[in-house]
Amino acid sequence: MTKEDITVEVASEGHLRYVGEILATIEDAAKVRGTGIATRKPEYISRKIMEAKAVIALYGERFAGFSYIETWEHKRYVTTSGLIVHPDFRGLGLSKKIKDLTFSLARTRWPHAKIFSLTSGAAVMAMNTQLGYKPVTFADLTSDESFWKGCEGCVNVDILKRTDRKYCICTGMLFDPEEHLPAKIPQGVLDRIALLDGNENE
Repeated sequence: MTKEDITVEVASEGHLRYVGEILATIEDAAKVRGTGIATRKPEYISRKIMEAKAVIALYGERFAGFSYIETWEHKRYVTTSGLIVHPDFRGLGLSKKIKDLTFSLARTRWPHAKIFSLTSGAAVMAMNTQLGYKPVTFADLTSDESFWKGCEGCVNVDILKRTDRKYCICTGMLFDPEEHLPAKIPQGVLDRIALLDGNENE
């Protein structure tokens, strides 16, 4: 089996049945690493899928990986978050395929937004660097309290609070779209996104 045998796509309603397995995989990874992976509720992940703000990887019908995106400060900032690969599919380079599509999705939907990441994983930092992210201080990231509230589910949140949100285990990384060319994504996905965005603005 290679990563070419695994389908990576923008998640849709038919993928809601994987929500439980997605959350269990994230939780298990947090226990193994002993570092920061913020927990999420089933309703949150389901909403990301329904809003075309998530990417899923499947090997046939088997769940292989996942990530999602979120916007902050009236879509001035975007995060690509929750990147996870099921243990059975690690070591294939699947993380990069998921990251690349999640990143392209974020850039296509919000081309002028700054994309940022908080991560404690060396592999994610390397992928971010390849995509054009740069390390920044937390002050360069969104000030939206809703974003930082998401850190409450992380085992290291006490560090973040003790340092008045200046430092933590995670590294902040930022992609500035003004420094890069536009992203491209398949037309079928663009049509679905246009419909969703139109409904949001009603």
